[in-house]
Amino acid sequence: MARKPKKARKPGKWSARVTRESNALDLEQGVFRLDDPRRIAASLKRSAERSSRRKAGPYRSALSMLTFYINRAGSNLSAARKRKLERAKKELRRLFGKGEAGKTASRRHVRVRRASAG
Repeated sequence: MARKPKKARKPGKWSARVTRESNALDLEQGVFRLDDPRRIAASLKRSAERSSRRKAGPYRSALSMLTFYINRAGSNLSAARKRKLERAKKELRRLFGKGEAGKTASRRHVRVRRASAG
């Protein structure tokens, strides 16, 4: 019986392809290499609002892409770089008007409602 020839692997990394070709949003080139967290956040916000390919809202798409990048880079990110990207997350929340206090308040409301329902 003849063996099937093995398929050649595609060069490159799938995570780099996702960052380039994602249906979440069309990113500006080099956005994650910027040094200023505000510029990173502003670029992600701009890309998310302009993208016609995203399936979720602009905030969710932008935050998802930033989180994806941080998670995929993993231990290859220096501590300083990771801090900048985490600051970009905070800045993104601020730009979209999504504060941490709102999240806590809504959770507190759920707990109160459950307690009074019983």
